[in-house]
Amino acid sequence: MAEENQFFRPVRDFCQRGVITCAPDDSLIAVVGTMRDRGISSVVVLEDGVPHGILTDRDLRNKVVAPGLLPTSLRVADIMNSPLQTIGEGDVLYEALYRMARGQIHRLVVVDGGGRLAGIITDTDILRLQSHSPHQLVLDISRAASVDALRQLHARIQALVVHLNGTGIPVRDMLKLIARLNDQVLIRLIELLRAGEYADLPEGFAFVVMGSEGRGEQTLATDQDNAIIYDDALTAVEVARLEAFAVALIDALIVIGVPPCPGGIMAKNPPWRRSVSDWQAELDRWLTTPTPDNVMTGSMFMDLRTLYGRDELVQTLRQHAFRCMGQDEGFLMRMAQNMTRFLPPLGWFGKVKVEKSGAHRGRLDIKKAGIFAITDGIKALAIEARTLDGSTHDRIEALVAAGVLKEADAAGLRASFDFLVLMRLRGHIEALRAGREPDNYIDLGHLNAMEQGELRLALEGVARFQGFVKHHFKLHLLGG
Repeated sequence: MAEENQFFRPVRDFCQRGVITCAPDDSLIAVVGTMRDRGISSVVVLEDGVPHGILTDRDLRNKVVAPGLLPTSLRVADIMNSPLQTIGEGDVLYEALYRMARGQIHRLVVVDGGGRLAGIITDTDILRLQSHSPHQLVLDISRAASVDALRQLHARIQALVVHLNGTGIPVRDMLKLIARLNDQVLIRLIELLRAGEYADLPEGFAFVVMGSEGRGEQTLATDQDNAIIYDDALTAVEVARLEAFAVALIDALIVIGVPPCPGGIMAKNPPWRRSVSDWQAELDRWLTTPTPDNVMTGSMFMDLRTLYGRDELVQTLRQHAFRCMGQDEGFLMRMAQNMTRFLPPLGWFGKVKVEKSGAHRGRLDIKKAGIFAITDGIKALAIEARTLDGSTHDRIEALVAAGVLKEADAAGLRASFDFLVLMRLRGHIEALRAGREPDNYIDLGHLNAMEQGELRLALEGVARFQGFVKHHFKLHLLGG
């Protein structure tokens, strides 16, 4: 399972390197003094530079104190554990855990390929990994009692993603993991607010997320895109309480570390907090007047997903939008046309074109280069086929089942999407490690020859998909 992947990484990634050692003939009193001064519970015994045994505080209790021996007369060799149980630094962490459990021991000496000392790993080191465990994070989020606690947990989510980078977890699983953990933080925040100042909040509302968050495809640079839909039957007093709650919720999210939406698409702002009937009227305006702004906003809104509250309010809006677009395909065609305008930056002989000037000179906006075209093209097809639930992967599978996409084409599209998202996520992780704010730009110089080849193939796949969308929606019939 994805959350267990860390246990299949090599021991060398986790073991302690600064190991204190001694010789078999060393005075026990002297070595115990070193253990006391260093605050350590074990010392590795070397003979001719090779690990030969180990001395632990448990040995001192059981072999010296309990039988009442005189320590001044003892050497390390008299009480050390030998032969020694070791593990290779290339062995996986799960093997270390297995050997400790089977041998009922708390530590293993780590050796290199030549059998020489490389480090030591303890059960405490492995338990410490629980802070990097998705399961533990979910438990900690559910117990969080304050906004500050959630802020720390949000930081741990980012640390977890950085920690799992390079472990071979499929991109689809990584995105799902990020989305689920972020969902839990937001839901716990709502619970805390409702348990305190907003205990009198009405039940007739839904808090929804949209865009990449709505699709469950967040990476590490995703800002807020959310809204509130409430029942037409709510009173003015109840609506006022909902407004106060929305402001408190979004402000707390910003404190936790979720960036505000630059375009103001947040439930604290009145345009993104409406009754069902008002939302229906707004949808009608977007869908019947497909200006570029309305197309972008309406497309983002169609990813809406209920995070908290009454999902039937959300489904009412979605069905209203489906009916409207079923009567007039102008919006859907303009939405499809918009995705075809984001041409993959491919030049002669498949050379990938990068920014030629400005702050991002020599870099590539991976979202504009291909991710957006895939997500919005698939979304347009899914709206037409009424298979809009879930992520881009889910929608691709549903479109194959509906006969809209061929499996071979879908497989290529999945591969292109996964690679582009992987590059975006890796760019975010590199930025965090360098102390920079994550963005959507990647440095092609950080890609090896194989990855650069994969990038070209992915962008070529995007171009083919755009051609398919143009033909499917008969975009040649539209004006400019």
